[in-house]
Amino acid sequence: MAKIKPSKGSPYARILGVGGYRPTRVVPNEVILETIDSSDEWIRSRSGIETRHWANDEETVAAMSVEASGKAIADAGITAEQIGAVVVSTVSHFKQTPAVATEIADKLGTDKAAAFDISAGCAGFGYGLTLAKGMVVEGSAEYVLVIGVERLSDLTDLEDRATAFLFGDGAGAVVVGPAAEPGIGPTVWGSEGDKSDTIKQTVPWTDYRDGVVAKFPAITQEGQAVFRWAVFEMAKVAKEALDAAGITADELDVFIPHQANERIIDSMVKTLKLPESVTVARDVRTTGNTSAASIPLAMERLLATGEAKSGDTALVIGFGAGLVYAATVVTLP
Repeated sequence: MAKIKPSKGSPYARILGVGGYRPTRVVPNEVILETIDSSDEWIRSRSGIETRHWANDEETVAAMSVEASGKAIADAGITAEQIGAVVVSTVSHFKQTPAVATEIADKLGTDKAAAFDISAGCAGFGYGLTLAKGMVVEGSAEYVLVIGVERLSDLTDLEDRATAFLFGDGAGAVVVGPAAEPGIGPTVWGSEGDKSDTIKQTVPWTDYRDGVVAKFPAITQEGQAVFRWAVFEMAKVAKEALDAAGITADELDVFIPHQANERIIDSMVKTLKLPESVTVARDVRTTGNTSAASIPLAMERLLATGEAKSGDTALVIGFGAGLVYAATVVTLP
């Protein structure tokens, strides 16, 4: 009986570089108020959101991803040809096939990198990061590009008072590669499909195609149910990720939760009893909820502004439609 030769990977993996892209158009709350009965004060008090970015026709899912990825690759100090796999998390690429990852891999100039899309909503970046870590350690790719990208303006019902103000567009990317010591901790992830109706697309694409509904599908959610789940259940998941990494809240430098809602972020900080010394990402204020892109975009901004620095220990957690979640502790690039 023949024996399969073991893979030759790296003992550990870490994030080596990060990049982001925000569309040029900045949309203040006043624009949202043109189509819903609300107020700037109400939107800010409920979500913390002041502005968000919406993409123009040229700022496609692929185009934004290429911009963010180019920055991440340069930040990592490698070339596109060294990328062995491209993993893209998105729910707003409207071609069922081929995967947008293949287009991105080609436009970046990778050398026939493996490329595929995943659909894990706001937890997608954490899912992609976990897959990338496995590929680097297993040896199937030395460097993996993980992208979170969304054009949620295409899936926003501007007449839905509960969601019209929430969503924004953008792309964030990281390069994951080999490391001499652990740089990405164990992932605590999972799903609760019994709660899938709390965040969902209004109707299937086929209902729109067949004329069952005249309105283009959009994202809808049960706000209070999602809020309670995120605040109480995701704080537990975040604590499990800290425990799995073998560190305490006092040893954290940075907390980068999914940028869904500032009230959720504040509640998680309180529940986790994070000390004031921990830098907390609040990119939601000017970027809105960009789903899979929110964590890498927030990470990139913290490093660019100096609020966080290379080598800091950060807890990241994503959660959303499915309901799905993923949390891990990482060393910042």
